[in-house]
Amino acid sequence: MEEQSALTRPDPVGTRLPMARLANLLAIALVLLAAFVAWQWYDAGLHSTALREELARRLRDSDNDSRDARNTARQAQEAVREAQSRLAQIEAKLVESQNQQVALEALYQELSRSRDEWVLTEVEQILAIAVQQLQLAGSVNAALAALQTADSRLARSNRPQFVPLRKVLARDIERLKGTPGVDIAGLAVRLDQVIASVDRLPLATVELPRSEPSRSKARSEEGFWKRLGSDIWSELRQLVRVSKLENPAPPLLSPSQSFFMRENLKLRLLNARLALLSRDQNVFRADLNQASAWIRRYFDVRARHVAAALANLKQIAASGIDIDLPNISDSLEAVRNYKVSREKVAR
Repeated sequence: MEEQSALTRPDPVGTRLPMARLANLLAIALVLLAAFVAWQWYDAGLHSTALREELARRLRDSDNDSRDARNTARQAQEAVREAQSRLAQIEAKLVESQNQQVALEALYQELSRSRDEWVLTEVEQILAIAVQQLQLAGSVNAALAALQTADSRLARSNRPQFVPLRKVLARDIERLKGTPGVDIAGLAVRLDQVIASVDRLPLATVELPRSEPSRSKARSEEGFWKRLGSDIWSELRQLVRVSKLENPAPPLLSPSQSFFMRENLKLRLLNARLALLSRDQNVFRADLNQASAWIRRYFDVRARHVAAALANLKQIAASGIDIDLPNISDSLEAVRNYKVSREKVAR
């Protein structure tokens, strides 16, 4: 028992040795820990200083960036305001341009309608003149020229809506081309020439004195009394004239009767001219035949003016003026109806 108790009793020396070692280890650990903590504190101080410097630098950079950003934002706002102002100006100009375009289109439409109306009015007047020329003067050539002028006027306008009018004009033009032409105006001019020459026609009962050969040199060699006797004899021979008439003697006319006879001849020719314009062939030829008979009876047919007047009257009387003229009022009615329809559509 004593041996067992001795064995189980702790040894003071043996126990003190591990405790000292443990204390030394703890002290060393504490020193190391303190050194580590000091080092960590120092390192943390260094890091914190670097962090503060870095933070300060970044704050300065951020301030600079924010200042630059504010400047950029201000410039961007100014650019946006300027762009908005320019956009507003562009929009205003666009609206103005659109208004001008609308006004120009309206003006163009108005000018187009006015031009079409002017063309239709011009064509209507030309066709009215053609109808008058055909109905009053019977001039087929003048009416044909007027219709062709109206058709060319419509062709120059180059309007598709005028095609039906041109078709009607083409039909009337073909009708006129198939009609024999009579130069009513030319015949009227020739009649006017004959009428103007009536006052110059010599009467058959008036004979102009025949010219005697000049004897001035012989008379200068004669004496005074001989020349006086020759002059008296010449005057006596002029008092009485004897001529041989192969045809029946023309009636003797006094100056007043001669004047009225010429005026009646002019009236007869004027009546023939009116019959020519009205295309009354019977009256026309009757008046010309009567005028020719009067000229042969009362005027000297051997005179050049009288022969020319008779030849003209014969040629004029041989012209046929009684022809069937076509009706070209279809073109005029077509143009007028088209104008009325345009006015209704415009309203």
